[in-house]
Amino acid sequence: MRPFRRNNPVPPMKFTLPRLSLALMLVCGAAQALAQSQPAVIFDMGGKFDKSFNQAGYQGAEQWKKETGKAYLEFEISNDTQRVQAIRRMAERGASPIISIGFAQASALQQVAKDFPKTHFAIIDAKVDLPNVQSLLFKEHEGSYLVGAMAALVSKTGKVGFVGGMDIPLIRKFQCGYEQGAKATQPKIEVFSNMTGTTSTAWNDPTRGGELAKAQFAKGSDIVFAAAGGTGIGVYQAAKDAGKLAIGVDSNQNHIQPGTMLTSMVKHVDVAVYNVLKGWKPGVSVLGLKEGGVDYALDENNAKLITPQLKAKVEAIKADIVSGKVKVADYMADNACKF
Repeated sequence: MRPFRRNNPVPPMKFTLPRLSLALMLVCGAAQALAQSQPAVIFDMGGKFDKSFNQAGYQGAEQWKKETGKAYLEFEISNDTQRVQAIRRMAERGASPIISIGFAQASALQQVAKDFPKTHFAIIDAKVDLPNVQSLLFKEHEGSYLVGAMAALVSKTGKVGFVGGMDIPLIRKFQCGYEQGAKATQPKIEVFSNMTGTTSTAWNDPTRGGELAKAQFAKGSDIVFAAAGGTGIGVYQAAKDAGKLAIGVDSNQNHIQPGTMLTSMVKHVDVAVYNVLKGWKPGVSVLGLKEGGVDYALDENNAKLITPQLKAKVEAIKADIVSGKVKVADYMADNACKF
């Protein structure tokens, strides 16, 4: 038996505080990592409830939120000066990926992405050549060709219209595709075209959109395709008031004026945003009819306007574009359509 030693010291707890500090560091690190994994979506002019482009992006983010139970940060741009600040603040908060909805955010995103090389960014409708940016583009000309063909097949006057938002190459791309589809289907058809304006306010001016549509109806057009964001709401109301037809854009807008909307040229911004949130990857993705990025909308709101014969013809044209039999010129790449 070992003798008891009264002076035998108690082993010191010299590792207690360092271990506690380590534990706190691990907890804080985990919390920081969680914060950094929270994505952010920045909506552009018109807001997330514009019933068009921004709202399609919002729906994609909400679908991801519903499926995963995770939250995301968001901001709605209300003027052109906010873009850089909004993207930078999201990056400073540790958000990733940060998704910018709309080409107008391209220069701001490029500026901020260079300052935060470890943060993931994505942009819809523009190309930013940086290793930490995913760019998502669409073949709007293909979807516009399809609804242009549909308009020509339905028109009783041989005259159709187009109302664009801000006069930029992207909207000319819609116009060019629409005219190609209409004229390839009915060579003698007449296409009237107007742009709403040259500044970002052109995306949210339904009064002006209605005026442009009324002027086109007065010249004999019986169908108008609006690619104008929130401005399109005025076009659709004018079509209803005149007993004419309209074609929506970006989101499925058939429900806005049931029975008046011939169809909508759907641009699946929702799918693009959802896919980024599910798994960001750098580089450029281009989505057309073949990839399911654009299409025309058919639902209960326009079912009475789309006869089986019309649907069969449109589906045949769609198949020809997907197979490559029909080549749709891209205004921004092929120097097509002289306006």
